[in-house]
Amino acid sequence: MSRTITALQNQIVEWSYTSGKRYEDPFNEVDLDVIIHGLGDRMWRVPAYWVGGFEWRVRFVAPEPGTYTVSTLCTDVDNSHLHGQVGTLEVAPHEADNPLMKRGRLRVAASRRYLEHADGTPFFWLGDTWWMGLCKRLSWPEDFQLLTADRVAKGFTVVQIVAGLYPDMPGFDPRGANEAGFPWEEEYSRINPAYFDMADLRIEWLIRNGLVPCIFGCWGYYLPIMGIEKMKRHWRYLVARWGALPVVWSLAGEGVMPYYLSKDRTGDSTKQKEGWTELGKYVRELDPFHNPVAIHPTEVGRDQVEDDSILDLNMLQTGHGGYSGASRAVRFVKQERDREPLMPVLVDEVNYEGILHDTHDEVQRLAYWASMLSGAFGFTYGANGIWQVNTKTVPYGASPHGGNWGITPWEEAYQLPGSTQLGLAKRLLERFPWWEFEPHQDWIEPSGSDSNMGLGFAAGIPGVVRLFYLYGAIHPRGSTPRVKNLEQNVKYEAFFWNPTDGEEYPLGAVVPDNQNQWEVPLPPFYKDWILVLERKS
Repeated sequence: MSRTITALQNQIVEWSYTSGKRYEDPFNEVDLDVIIHGLGDRMWRVPAYWVGGFEWRVRFVAPEPGTYTVSTLCTDVDNSHLHGQVGTLEVAPHEADNPLMKRGRLRVAASRRYLEHADGTPFFWLGDTWWMGLCKRLSWPEDFQLLTADRVAKGFTVVQIVAGLYPDMPGFDPRGANEAGFPWEEEYSRINPAYFDMADLRIEWLIRNGLVPCIFGCWGYYLPIMGIEKMKRHWRYLVARWGALPVVWSLAGEGVMPYYLSKDRTGDSTKQKEGWTELGKYVRELDPFHNPVAIHPTEVGRDQVEDDSILDLNMLQTGHGGYSGASRAVRFVKQERDREPLMPVLVDEVNYEGILHDTHDEVQRLAYWASMLSGAFGFTYGANGIWQVNTKTVPYGASPHGGNWGITPWEEAYQLPGSTQLGLAKRLLERFPWWEFEPHQDWIEPSGSDSNMGLGFAAGIPGVVRLFYLYGAIHPRGSTPRVKNLEQNVKYEAFFWNPTDGEEYPLGAVVPDNQNQWEVPLPPFYKDWILVLERKS
């Protein structure tokens, strides 16, 4: 019997199929795909997800109005309730209210330097790190919605969150449960749909509020624990649940890092690199919506796999050593930015604010600005206390190795000043076509580097805008920096911008000397500054 499903353009639609045939283990015995044909030759093969009992559901987003045909493919071809079902999907025109749904999911821009929406709008990646944000220690709805509102107000655009198989704990650690338990049943025998029902509420809330979920399938060390086939079933479930949404996939966190107490670290790391390569190919083939794919690294993302063509962006992790972490971020950005084939470079983890030492707001600014002006297309912030969801009454506690990363509760950590300051930084960059910026250390002398972070970093668009980050204080008795290579036919006006509070201090017209250089004047007071030269209209 044919069925008709109605939907709105650019809106999630979900429908179900129920088996009349009984199975001992439906999740492991049966896979169901739905083939959807749209206008022209467009086709999607969408995996359905098991919701418990003998029911499967499918989620889809139609990119344009019209009539779509629907048919099902089941691995049990003798089950007529699931295999060979046909129907139509009638999609009415709709102007989406949600900006993520309206602009469309993310993709790599033609320049290979940044991400953009399907409609061509450049996407500014300012991420936040909520590794364990799907657990019940960040309660739903109160805690989760409070943290979401704060990050939206500050200008964040991405939340990095792990799909239940968390870092810093063994499997089935009580700290990782949500209101419905764990994502898998014991011994990883089958998925727990009720866990993902609760996770749905949180993931959909992020999207409703304009935040892109960057969903990490697990931490890398779960691969040798679960095995490749169960990990494929895990990823099939994630794609079926959330692939229709505007998300970014990270195959794993710290892909090749073995379990903390591994007895064969080299062997496990090798297996993980091979396995994540296979999983990356699997996810790319499985996801009919082609959401961007990455992997979070021990250092460099594209070195976590044997074939980096499975990745769309190159995530970097550069450590939590304060100034050394910021320095490594610059070094890796410069190293990776022009690596062939080109791939957008993202500083994905460095110096959680408040972790260890030398990670407070001034180092957050240094890592952010030096990385972005060196060619990163985006930056992910993190606060110690949020990623592991310390609470006021129950700190997270020890890692498997016995160490404890700190006891700052998330209710305090989300108010650390670095998150506000990076939001201000994003707003400044958004005043300009930031996606056209190129690094230009030839514009400042003396110029900064990963070995001398106190000197200036520069980027911009020749003849349009120049932006400089000056971390070291400019002193009248010191060596005054100079802006170099000013265009003779361009008139600039300049201002200092305070990266702590966003206050702007006009400097007036830039008057170069006969060598097309301009001496940077003394800032209003001693601290780090942004200097902007903007072409006069």
